[in-house]
Amino acid sequence: MAISELDVARIKRWCKKKVPEHLWDQVKLEADVTNRHVTIVEVRPPWDGEGDPTRFPIARLRYTATTRLWSLYWRDRNLKFHEYDYFPPTQDVQSILDYLDNTDDPIFFG
Repeated sequence: MAISELDVARIKRWCKKKVPEHLWDQVKLEADVTNRHVTIVEVRPPWDGEGDPTRFPIARLRYTATTRLWSLYWRDRNLKFHEYDYFPPTQDVQSILDYLDNTDDPIFFG
């Protein structure tokens, strides 16, 4: 079973609301979706105005179909993801998004 389209839409809507629209030409968040996880990515324009935008992963939300649980992962300095121990897996992806909105942990947006 793949990730629910409703959950993907919820994550994409959260990314869109995270940065005010008038700043989108400077920075925005996007969701890169695969069949097992969604990676929240910070997107910035190229510094010299030419080429592709810079895409920097912030967090990963992994879905396990057999348990129907979402897990939160953090990214280290080598761009590798590790399970985040301070938030337990949940069936409600919105609770992860709410946690990301309210956490003081700088590991995601610090």
